[in-house]
Amino acid sequence: MPLIGYARVSTEDQTPLPQVQALTAVGCGQVLQEQASGGDRARPVLARLLDRVAPGDTLVVVRIDRLARSLSHLLEVIERLEAKGAFFRSIEDPIDTASPQGKFTLQVLGAAAEFERALIRERTKAGLASARLEGRVGGNPGLRARDPAALRKVRLARRDGYLDRLAQTAPDWVPAIRRLRPGMAWEDVLRIVNAPLPQARRWTQARLLRATRAYVREGFLPATVLDRAARRDRDDRLPALVAAIKGADPDITLQAICDRLESMRERTPRGRTTWQPSSVRMLLAQAERLGML
Repeated sequence: MPLIGYARVSTEDQTPLPQVQALTAVGCGQVLQEQASGGDRARPVLARLLDRVAPGDTLVVVRIDRLARSLSHLLEVIERLEAKGAFFRSIEDPIDTASPQGKFTLQVLGAAAEFERALIRERTKAGLASARLEGRVGGNPGLRARDPAALRKVRLARRDGYLDRLAQTAPDWVPAIRRLRPGMAWEDVLRIVNAPLPQARRWTQARLLRATRAYVREGFLPATVLDRAARRDRDDRLPALVAAIKGADPDITLQAICDRLESMRERTPRGRTTWQPSSVRMLLAQAERLGML
């Protein structure tokens, strides 16, 4: 089971060396290092690690505070790992999601987090009710006064929240954007991204563009993905689509590509709605001649 270490320090004058040594000692073949605040959820190195983790991998940290400063963030990261069939382990804490004991500890932490959220909601409701009885107006005074510092804090909080939500869906669209843009038009990229997704998780082009721009601003994607797509000959479009589907999953069968194209409502070269493996084989050969594979 491959072990991937993650070491984090908050400032430049701190050294990650003790963490790296501890992670190497437990068998981590690769240790990724990052200098960032523990309260910052949009960490590029951690985001790339979670994007590339494979089934059976285990993310290892020395202590859980090296990964997350809040229980909600910790649980969010572990849920993303579990969705990919990966595991989490902390050397100095009793958490190892590959073991029954570690899973039990995680369930206890999850229950504690839910209890904490319920207490916060109740205290907030009670505080607002008390303030109304005393005639106080709720809300942020800085926002009511249009204070620039308060407005900036709200914008940053909204941005961080948006990035957190994007991180949960990144495996659905980031690899396709990285592979296909700007060589392919956005409408075709959108159809390739949406084809394997259930209806509830499908993207609109506007949402996909907004997400891509956000990841470019944060440095998670290169700026070139936003360049204008070159005009493609009409005869090259279908080979490019088939090559893109094959590139995302090299082991995909011809029939599975047929099913994918039909779900995209893509018509065959002869204008039919039903695809045959022979047509896909022909387009793959054409794509290979054009250098698309």
